[in-house]
Amino acid sequence: MSISDGHPLNKQIYWLDRQRCLRPMLAPHLYYILKDLLRLWERPVRIFEIGPCFRKESAGAKHGAEFTMLNLVEMGMPFENRESRLKELAHLVVTTAGISEYRLERKECVVYGETIDIIAGHSGLELGSGAMGPHPLDHAWKIKENWMGIGFGLERLLMASRKGRNISRMSRSLAYLDGTRLKV
Repeated sequence: MSISDGHPLNKQIYWLDRQRCLRPMLAPHLYYILKDLLRLWERPVRIFEIGPCFRKESAGAKHGAEFTMLNLVEMGMPFENRESRLKELAHLVVTTAGISEYRLERKECVVYGETIDIIAGHSGLELGSGAMGPHPLDHAWKIKENWMGIGFGLERLLMASRKGRNISRMSRSLAYLDGTRLKV
């Protein structure tokens, strides 16, 4: 993902050694799969993945070092349809999670340039982030198609839908079970 030693995000990655790290996002894996699926399937190719991700972020009520990401990606659509499809999928996921108030915000991102973030209306909690391509990073993965993708933090979706204040209650944990503290 072009995150070298001097890159601002380098300190957020759990490096195991100079060549390997714990997965900070699902996108590289999806790029790899999409490249092959584009040869085999009709366009647009639509896939999703749910998996664990790890980031060294500031600990607190809204951040966890490990979280579960839902990533939705479509590739091979007309350029002009990317943003409307991103908005459609954001609405589908957020409302399915039982969240009625949300907004979309455009933000600058050091990896993707501009993103469209999905923000819970009542709390201001970022639920997910979307991006669109083609993008300069695509060349390294031999991706030449139009695409859009959104990554949601499932724990944050739970937190927003249940109006929770602490992500630990929503996360995989030895201290909580279904949001209830085990040490009573």
